[in-house]
Amino acid sequence: MIKTEISSKPDLFGASASTLCAIHCLAAPFLFLAQASFTTEHIEVPGWYQMIDYLFLAISVMAVYYAVKNSSKKWMKIALWMSWAVLSLAIINETFEWQHLGEAAVYLPAFVLAGLHIYNKKYCQCQEACCT
Repeated sequence: MIKTEISSKPDLFGASASTLCAIHCLAAPFLFLAQASFTTEHIEVPGWYQMIDYLFLAISVMAVYYAVKNSSKKWMKIALWMSWAVLSLAIINETFEWQHLGEAAVYLPAFVLAGLHIYNKKYCQCQEACCT
């Protein structure tokens, strides 16, 4: 059911998933600071909380896939995939801690992806079947 909903409104789902992902990432430091006030131990991100990142990535990859199929602009197709790839790499890097990057490394591509979905919905929709 989710797949058919995403395929029928990919930009809406993509913009929503990207925005929720950014909000999720923005809320994390506050949640972990609150947790730290109750304990003096090392603050560690729970595994279930990190899995939410991957849930957003799964939803957004489907949204990008279907949005690209219905986009009339080649640059938009490239921009959607590139922003998704940068977001994915930032989240994977955050999980495995390969390189310390600022929080903007996740927020920026998430908001860019949401903005691209909104722009694609408004200005880049195919009217013919030739886009597929």
